[in-house]
Amino acid sequence: MVERELYMSKIRRLIDLDIIKVITGVRRCGKSYMLNLIIDELQKRGVNKQDIFLINFDSIKYQNIKNSNELNDLILELVKEVKGKIYLFFDEIQNVKNWEKSITAYKIDFDCDIYITGSNSNLLSGELVTHLTGRYMEIKMYPFSFKEFLDYKQSDDIKLFDEYLKYGGLPFIFSLSPEDKLQYLNDLYYSIIYKDLISRYEIRDVNLLERLVLYIINNIGNTFSAKSISDYLKHENIKVSNKTIYNYLVYLENACLISKVKREDLQGKKILKFQEKYYVVDHGFNQALLGKNNMNEGRVLENIVYNEFLRRGYEVTVGKINGYEIDFVCKKPDKTIYVQVSYILGNDNTIEREFRPLLKINDNYSKYVISLDQLDFSRQGIVHLNLLDFLTDYELIL
Repeated sequence: MVERELYMSKIRRLIDLDIIKVITGVRRCGKSYMLNLIIDELQKRGVNKQDIFLINFDSIKYQNIKNSNELNDLILELVKEVKGKIYLFFDEIQNVKNWEKSITAYKIDFDCDIYITGSNSNLLSGELVTHLTGRYMEIKMYPFSFKEFLDYKQSDDIKLFDEYLKYGGLPFIFSLSPEDKLQYLNDLYYSIIYKDLISRYEIRDVNLLERLVLYIINNIGNTFSAKSISDYLKHENIKVSNKTIYNYLVYLENACLISKVKREDLQGKKILKFQEKYYVVDHGFNQALLGKNNMNEGRVLENIVYNEFLRRGYEVTVGKINGYEIDFVCKKPDKTIYVQVSYILGNDNTIEREFRPLLKINDNYSKYVISLDQLDFSRQGIVHLNLLDFLTDYELIL
């Protein structure tokens, strides 16, 4: 059993506080499992099982609940005999229309602690934000890190990284045989595409949407814009407006399938408006959708490092300075670090390419180059880290 301590350490501090706990993340990343971990924690603290109510809207038991009125009827029936504090858990709540109204009402009418999950990053919108400003906390969940993967395997063998690199970190995939893993990733991908995108946004051009996803995965680590995608598709004899491309990119972000990383001018200290990068929520989709022969391992490693910094609570941008690019500028309120990612620092030219952009930065914040090399290439104040050490030791960069 993986405790997912990165998330539980945050949630424990919030239990019984008068804020709604909102857990967001891509489908099958472990949100339902997390709710059960929280319920276990509550029972360890002495909360009675009959005061805890878990409603999973993907379950056939609750699929008939389509709107806030039907949800209210259900909750009133469930809690009518309860006298004290109640704990309400709503799993995949985005399936219920106007659910925000119900949550607002429960905070008024009941002595309750509320936990919500959803597979849409746009979950925190509308009335929930309007009426509960300052009274909710979002916890963003991601598929397993490599460290969690090793915990699941009950092993510290870093040779298992090859398996993690190939198939990613979606929890259920670890229980499957090798021949079933890629099929599962494909099936999950199409489930996200149809449930969270095509159905939700009434998308008609499915072929365009799928081409866009493949373009993004093929260009992980590269900067591009909606216009550059539109121009590329024109060469494929597909005419599409920049606005349509932009809307589809937003939909993919909302479904937690991809993340947009903006560029930052490190000299002018401003965010640039064009040419962002995109990364996929789980690198296992790379091989599932592109195939082994088309998978760029360097870009996959970059994707893994990016997601790891998100797990550790950093805000991430791409840095630009004097015509050079810094892969990641990672920020917390009290901390900034600069990071370059390379597959292997195999020769002097590669070392020069990765270290030179960091040497252009004149401030005193920490600078890192991360690669798979076992030798330490640290120099001129720039720390070189082995990728596997970074992924398995949170204390190296926390």
